[in-house]
This record gives sequence, structure tokens and C-alpha cells, in this order.
Amino acid sequence: MTDNSADLLHGPLEDRHRELGASFAEFGGWLMPVSYAGTVSEHTATRTNVGLFDVSHLGKASVKGPGAAAFVNSTLTNDLNRIGPGKAQYTMCCTESGGVIDDLIAYYVADDEIFLVPNAANTAAVVAALSEVAPQGITVTDEHRSLAVLAVQGPRSAEVLTALGLPTDMDYMGYADAEYAGVPVRVCRTGYTGEQGYELLPPWEQAAPVFDALVAAVGEAGGELAGLGARDTLRTEMGYPLHGHELSLDITPVQARCGWAIGWKKEQFWGRAALLAEKEAGPRRLVRGLRAVGRGVLRPELTVLADGTQVGVTTSGTFSPTLKTGIALALIDTAAGLEDGARVTVDVRGRALECEVVRPPFVDVRPR
Repeated sequence: MTDNSADLLHGPLEDRHRELGASFAEFGGWLMPVSYAGTVSEHTATRTNVGLFDVSHLGKASVKGPGAAAFVNSTLTNDLNRIGPGKAQYTMCCTESGGVIDDLIAYYVADDEIFLVPNAANTAAVVAALSEVAPQGITVTDEHRSLAVLAVQGPRSAEVLTALGLPTDMDYMGYADAEYAGVPVRVCRTGYTGEQGYELLPPWEQAAPVFDALVAAVGEAGGELAGLGARDTLRTEMGYPLHGHELSLDITPVQARCGWAIGWKKEQFWGRAALLAEKEAGPRRLVRGLRAVGRGVLRPELTVLADGTQVGVTTSGTFSPTLKTGIALALIDTAAGLEDGARVTVDVRGRALECEVVRPPFVDVRPR
């Protein structure tokens, strides 16, 4: 899709990205910067130094009112009782049949306020699902354009934030509300790359001065601006799921190996009965990693075969800049009995590409 489509939504920093030489593409209904210096260079900079991503297309929503935290905890999969104010949590919004409406981050602001960051294309669906059952006194508000989201990722990410006087000493998935040059900024130690990193949430209309300062600090550190191309190769190397690929209305958290994000002991959350039943019976398919043995780039929606029989389909696939080989995530039938290390073939445009079944992540990263 061309970047002049009238149907696409636009972020608060698009003019900045154009001035910085970004190439653009559609993602989740938004026109987003895909690359600046090249995906491989941006990927490598993030793994070895620091990368700066604008992911303002991500959704935002607030749930406020007496008992807001308890209400959200009765709907989403993870257990908010495991955290408290100043912490965030990865969780999922499921249907009663166990399908995933979206995976998202929940910020625990207070007992009467939870702030949510869903995926761009699914924000309205999450807000609608919560609004439909919210008790009287609790409001669910779509705040998609209230805040920008800037991700600083990589070994030198803390150095970049320190240069701006922003906090960095929170635990993983901890956050702090701070200020830069008079602009309020929520800083959370999280990200989507596997590296130590932070996501900064300044107001949408005041994002430019924060972004400009980050660009300068990242450049001073020898890092690079990075687009969605590098974001995808980085998350695939880590085996992180992307909604619409490894999670969907047809792919459950159990199948995606995301059971760690489910509060199994909670008495109530959407999809609980179906997911418990699937967990106890064992899923019919699981997300596995594939690493190409020969030359070739893996892509989504390719057939996976074992001994000539179809056993699955790839859900994500790319060339790994770190490993210098093709990698993929795939839904593999558990009945095939494939162990890690098993060899399969993937049909790449009529050519059989041999791959090894591996357990993600594909790359080693520094302990948090």
C-alpha cells in the first residue's frame, strides 16, 4: 500500500520521520516508518548498542472507577493481583472459546485506574468488549491518540535515558511517571526486542521535543533510528508472538505457549473454562521455532512437512540478521510427535527448504 492512501491513520511524528529519511508502509491501519538506514543495520544497532522506535500506532485505553482493577482482573487472562501500582503486566483479552481478541500491556495505576496498551488494529475491539460488561461507575475510554509511544531498546538504552534525566532504575515491567523539559512522560522498562529497553509515553501533541532529544541522545551513543522492519526481525528472533500471526481468534494462548500470561488460579477471566480444558487435554498444535538448515528465507503461511506429510504452517518468518539464516515460527501438530532437533521441510514457492525444529528464543540475550 502506498504512503499516500487517504484511508491510513497518521502518527504525531510523521513529518519528523520524513525529514530523517524514513520509508513508510501500512501496519494495523496506520502509516508507519519501516526503515531508515536499512533493517539489518537497525536490527544490529539495537542488539549491540541502542535503537529508537516510534510505535505510537499502539492503542491506549483507560479503565477508571471504583473497583476498576478488580473488574479488569475478572476479564483479562493474567492476574493483576500479582502486581500493584507502578508495575505493568503482559496479558490477553480472550473470547469465551479461548481465542485471543488481543494481547496487551496493563499498567496498574491504582485500584481505581488501569491503563491499557493494546495493538493498534484491536484497540476498538478491546474497548468494546470491556465497555459492554463494565459495571456502573466504571468507564472504559479509547485514548488511542492521547499518548505517543517511543521505544528505546538495546544495551545502551539506560545511558540514553539518563542523558535526558529520565529514570532507568525500575525493575523489569516497572514504570515511573517523570518529566522532560516540562513534558510529562511515563517510562516503563519493557519492550519487544529481548534487549534491555524502555517505552516512553509522552502526550501525543507534545511528543516532538521528547523524540528530538532521544534522536540526539541515540546518535551521541552511536545508535540508530529503527523502523517496524527491525522491530519484526528482533521480536521473531526472540520468538515473541504477534497478534494475527501466533495469536488470533483461532489460535489460543495455550497453543501459542503463552500460558505463563494466564492466572490459572483465578476464579474468573474470559475464556477460562475453554483454556483450562485445552491445557488439561493438551493442545492439538503448538507454536514451534524453525531454523533453516540450507539457504532460503522463510515467510508466513508456508506449509511445513515431515516425511512428506503436512504437519503445520508457518505463522511468522524472516531472515535473522544475528544468525545470518532463515528463521520462522510455526503452528505444528502435536500428533506429529516432533522433538526439538527434528528435521522438517518447508515448501518455499515449490522448493523444499530443510529446517530444524528449535525452541525459541533463537538468539541468546543478556539476563535482565
